[in-house]
Amino acid sequence: MSTTRILDGGMSRELLRLGAELKQPEWSALALIEAPDIVRKVHQEFIAAGSQVITTNSYALVPFHIGKERFHKEGAALIRLAGRLAREAADAVTDRKVLVAGSLPPIFGSYEPQNFQPSRAQDYLKVLVENLSPFVDIWLGETLSLIAEGEAVGKAVATTDKPLWISFTLADDEANIRSDEPRLRSDETVEDAAFWAVSSSAEALLFNCSKPEVMKAAVETTARVFRKMNAHIEIGVYANAFEGEQGAAAANEGLHDTRNDLTDDTYSRFACSWAEAGATIIGGCCGIGAGHIHRLKKTLLG
Repeated sequence: MSTTRILDGGMSRELLRLGAELKQPEWSALALIEAPDIVRKVHQEFIAAGSQVITTNSYALVPFHIGKERFHKEGAALIRLAGRLAREAADAVTDRKVLVAGSLPPIFGSYEPQNFQPSRAQDYLKVLVENLSPFVDIWLGETLSLIAEGEAVGKAVATTDKPLWISFTLADDEANIRSDEPRLRSDETVEDAAFWAVSSSAEALLFNCSKPEVMKAAVETTARVFRKMNAHIEIGVYANAFEGEQGAAAANEGLHDTRNDLTDDTYSRFACSWAEAGATIIGGCCGIGAGHIHRLKKTLLG
């Protein structure tokens, strides 16, 4: 497990814990507007906990969250600010290298594959890529619900010289937790996503913003495909701590409750199972805080 790289955790709950206001639809973007110092502090706390890769707070910097008018007027500046805050936090570390991943979110809403518009996606992804590019080491297309969203992210970063990681969110209702065939929220199979990744430019395929219980099967399926195709692509996981089923809830209509049972120790045990199944990039998503990451680092890296 010594080759495992530790990601950060979820930004939004840590912003809330440190005193930032969160409200929909702006969500974590509101902190960039009203409390950028707290955004920087969250990055610093994840680094102190052991994160080797931190992610820009650009997830909500899309019209879906901040509105079309604000995106066109202020989007570029806010995206640059998100990149700069992460870069400054990473560069302040003197005893090790901390990488910055540029978050490229689902443009038309989390968990909403039916809303994806390929003809319009590049208009918005271009703004994100151009303004994050000076600050990031890795591109991270995250919480993508269907393979076509991954293709769009790959197209958006094709002319850059930075590695691409693609992260899909999984169907995590009770039926899918029990199923032997893990699926994306679009109902496409993880197996198909893994075969797609082999033909893409992605250097890592990850799964995020789903319950920990569905992740091991996705890692095992992906590892099997990669072995079959002799593909040298890393596998990663960063699960969320949401309570209940999330697929029917719109991403900007409220604050999801988080689980009380997903302690640092419990999450760490899940992470060990992912590492044993073949994951080499592990962190946390919504509701997974600096304490969880600290325990991950101690458990997986010592």
